[in-house]
Amino acid sequence: MRPIVGPYGATVSRVEAAQATRAVRSYLRWVARAKPGDYVVALSAAAASTPVIGRHVQAIAGMTALAAGGNKYVPGIVAAMARARFEPGGRQRRAQSLAQTPTVLTEALMDLVGPEDLAQPWPSHRQAAPVWKAAGQRRYVIAPSVRYGNHSSQLLDVWRQEGVPAAPAPVLVYIPGGAWIFGRRELQGHALMAHLVRRGWVCLSLEYRTSPQHRWPRQMTDVKAAVAWARANVAQFGGDPDFVVAAGSSAGGHLATLLGLTANDPAWQADLADDADTSVDAVVSLYGLYDWQDRTTAQRANFMRFLERVVVKRSQVRHPEVFRAASPVDRVHSLAPPFLVVHGSRDSLIPVDEARAFVERLRSVSASKVGYAELPGVGHGFDLLDGARTGAVVNAIGRFLAQVYKDRPKAQAGAAI
Repeated sequence: MRPIVGPYGATVSRVEAAQATRAVRSYLRWVARAKPGDYVVALSAAAASTPVIGRHVQAIAGMTALAAGGNKYVPGIVAAMARARFEPGGRQRRAQSLAQTPTVLTEALMDLVGPEDLAQPWPSHRQAAPVWKAAGQRRYVIAPSVRYGNHSSQLLDVWRQEGVPAAPAPVLVYIPGGAWIFGRRELQGHALMAHLVRRGWVCLSLEYRTSPQHRWPRQMTDVKAAVAWARANVAQFGGDPDFVVAAGSSAGGHLATLLGLTANDPAWQADLADDADTSVDAVVSLYGLYDWQDRTTAQRANFMRFLERVVVKRSQVRHPEVFRAASPVDRVHSLAPPFLVVHGSRDSLIPVDEARAFVERLRSVSASKVGYAELPGVGHGFDLLDGARTGAVVNAIGRFLAQVYKDRPKAQAGAAI
C-alpha cells in the first residue's frame, strides 16, 4: 500500500489516514452537539488523565462529571431520599420494616437453601453503620493492591484469614459501585467479605477503570480481566479456581450481573488470552441496575442521558447496540448461573420495579436457582449505613452461596463453606 506523505515529509498509511479522518469527524460532531456540561465532563476526564496527579484527582473528576452530566438526574434522587428519611411517621415505618426483615429473608431463601440452614436464627443485635466498621474489617486483607492487569487502576485486595486453608477455599469477587464513575475498593462490600472470610472463603475486592476518563465498556473489560486473573492465580492464596462467584452493589451489581450473563463473551475480552475463563459460578446483586435502554419515564430518560453524556459518551439513537449489550434484562438466558438479587422497596435511585422485572425475566428462562429478597422500607446503599439490617442480609447471602458451593458438580465432603 502506497504511503501518504504528510507535513515535514512524514508518511502515514492509508489506513492510518482514514482512522485520523474518522477521529476528526467524530470530534467535530461532538463539538457541534456539545452542551456546556459536556465540556465540564471532558475537562474532568482530562484532569484525571494527567500523569502523576491524575490518580489523586479521579474522585474529584468523577464528582464533577456526575454533577454536570447528571444535573437533572441527581437532584431528584437526593430530594426523594430526603423525603423518605424525614417524612412524618418515617421512624415508626423503619422500625416496622426492620422487624419484617427475618421473614423476608427466610421466604427469599425458602427454595434455595437446605432446611437446616434456613432454620438457623437471623442476627438480631443492633450494629454500628457498616461504613464505620470498614477500617477494622480490613485486617482480613492479606495482600493489598495486587495487580490483575497492567493499568494502575487494575488492582485488587485479597481477603483471607491468616494461614493457607487446608483445602482450596471458595472465592468471591466483589465489585464496588459508584455510578460507573467511581470504582474504588476501600469501603464497599466489607461487611459481606468479612462475614465470608470468617467462614473460610477467599475474597477479592476490585478496583477498575471508570468514566469519564475511560468510557464504557472499559469497566466491564476490567471486571472480566479480574475474573480471568482469579481463575488463573487465586490458588496461590488458597482459593479454589474452580469455584468463583461475583457480587456487587449498585453499578457493581450491574457489572456482576452482566458478568454472570456473558461468560467468555469475546466482545469484552479481546485483550485477554484465548483460553481466559471469565465465567462465574453464582452472582449476588445488591440494588443493582438491570436496564440500559428504557426511557419511558422522566427519571429513566434522565438516567439514559447521564449514561450517554458521562459513561458511554455515545448516543443511544446512533449506537443502540452498545446499550442493548450492556442491559442485563436483555441478556438473560437458560444457562445463567444461580442468582440472588437483593433490593429495597423504597430505593429512589434504582426503582424496585426494575429489579422485579429482571428477576421475573430471569426466572422464566434460567435453569438455575434465582432468589429475590425485597427489603421493605429500604433505600439505596443500605449496606453502608444500616447496621441493623446489613448483618442479616450478609448472613442470607452467605447461606445462599454456601448452598451453591455444596451443590457444585465436583463438591467434596468436608470442603470449606
